[in-house]
Amino acid sequence: MTTPTTSAQPIREEALRSALSSRARPPRPNALSASLTFGWRALLKIKHVPEQLFDVTAFPIMFTLMFTYLFGGALAGSTGEYLQFLLPGILVQTVVFITMYTGMGLNTDITKGVFDRFRSLPIWRPATIVGALLGDAARYSMASAMVVVLGLVLGFRPAGGLIGVLLSVALLLAFSFSLSWIWTAIGLILRTPNSVMMASFLVLFPLTFASNIFVDPQTMPAWLQAIVGANPITHLVTAVRGLMHGTVTGGQIGWVLLMSGVLVAVFAPLTMYLYSKKK
Repeated sequence: MTTPTTSAQPIREEALRSALSSRARPPRPNALSASLTFGWRALLKIKHVPEQLFDVTAFPIMFTLMFTYLFGGALAGSTGEYLQFLLPGILVQTVVFITMYTGMGLNTDITKGVFDRFRSLPIWRPATIVGALLGDAARYSMASAMVVVLGLVLGFRPAGGLIGVLLSVALLLAFSFSLSWIWTAIGLILRTPNSVMMASFLVLFPLTFASNIFVDPQTMPAWLQAIVGANPITHLVTAVRGLMHGTVTGGQIGWVLLMSGVLVAVFAPLTMYLYSKKK
């Protein structure tokens, strides 16, 4: 063992403070910059795990081709005519299904311990969740572009033109952003990513298939028409379909925006409450 030499002098408190404060402390990030940083983190996950893009590439292609050519002739008399009706609905179904991955990603961060590190940072508390939602919005956009481009190749011709398509995608993104808050709350409650996925599927499957995505509700029994008419996905598909075909009304868009606002108003505070209480 070595003993300290007599020449060693104790470090004075003033000198230590001077060394530590030689540079100005960086300013605390604001809410926007913190959210964008976590949004970029969500996109970097796709870079390092490109398999995550499977759901925004393969699934839209598979669903569009399968339903168009398997059921188009039987339901509408021709695949071309059915495609005009189906494609807006498939667009909604594709993007709505992707929303569950926000909750799964949050739950994965919790199980790996990254969640606790984020909560200890001196940042705007909701930035981790808002950033993840913004990053997933890029996934929604990619999935939307995939479906629309494939539809155009197959013969889809929206009467609303480019403006109608862009507005329909924007409305869909707004609703999907709002819907994702449900899965973030579930991601904070359940214990594993797989359980989050199963719970999301149990909700999304009835919502998407008991709607007007694939068939006109007028062909359904009266009791089922009432259920489909109360389905929020039905209202969303009606507005998206109307924007693409130039037949939308202000009331149809208003209902979607109202539903989006209600979802955020209810589940965003609930998510943040669960976030602050999570141990």
